[in-house]
Amino acid sequence: MIKFVTSNRNKFQEVKYLMEAARIDVEWHEMKYEEIQADTTEEISRDSCAKIAGGLDSRFFLEDTGLYIDPLNGFPGPYSSYVQRTIGNKGILRLLHNNGRDAAFLTVISYWNGKEIVQFSGELRGKISYTERGNNGFGYDPIFIPDGYEKSLAEMTVPEKNAISHRSIAVLKFIDYLRKEDE
Repeated sequence: MIKFVTSNRNKFQEVKYLMEAARIDVEWHEMKYEEIQADTTEEISRDSCAKIAGGLDSRFFLEDTGLYIDPLNGFPGPYSSYVQRTIGNKGILRLLHNNGRDAAFLTVISYWNGKEIVQFSGELRGKISYTERGNNGFGYDPIFIPDGYEKSLAEMTVPEKNAISHRSIAVLKFIDYLRKEDE
């Protein structure tokens, strides 16, 4: 059993789906923790993991995800959670107005194995839509259309999204690592 530390039920459901398919037991450890403001998603994820490591007596992981919008010089990037809470998807759409739409999601998983922190990342390239689309997913999913697709992430089912998402790419790398670690 490995704990996934998150206060976001949606993230847990997506990760659980992938972990269970790989026959890895994952437990939701609902916990809010303070995140630093930093210039990279990797740094935020690592710092959060290091802070929590002293308080949990078992292996655990957490993840941090940022939306990096090319015409906004990567904004909101590591500030994605704050921007989602303050201006939301409508605010992002207003900021882009007539600008380009290229963007990427970046997820970074930080895993505490009891001795050290190991990180895994996944990126999904796409475009920001002109309107919010779909009722599935959460966060920026209604405005993000992955490259090669017509649907936003919020128009996809969980299995469709998990087949291509930034989070699933990071989780699958993590699963490979866990299998090797447990050999």
